[in-house]
Amino acid sequence: MNLNKEKFRYVGINLILFAILYFSVTFNKEYIRPVYGGTPFLGILTGSFSNFMAAFIISLFPLAPLIAKKTGVKKSSKVYDIYDIIASGLGSVLAILLFEIFLRVKANRGSQPASKV
Repeated sequence: MNLNKEKFRYVGINLILFAILYFSVTFNKEYIRPVYGGTPFLGILTGSFSNFMAAFIISLFPLAPLIAKKTGVKKSSKVYDIYDIIASGLGSVLAILLFEIFLRVKANRGSQPASKV
């Protein structure tokens, strides 16, 4: 029973994160990019945001790309540049660092003696 609860929670978290990914990229594409896309620095940031978010979330939660494949999300751009590659790399590195932090926090919690109430 406990194993099923863990699987359900894992899938639920992945669904929520996939929704965050989809809506943040769509919001960026529809609202932020048209307004700030013309400026040199912000144009690079808004253009590379979708790559950063995708690399970050997909690196942390491997179920997200499967969901994207099954639902047919194919609105991504077919053109990329060096900034897209850098954003993808930074998103992946940030995901790895965040994962390591979570592991260390969890390990520290397990090694602390239980407090008496």
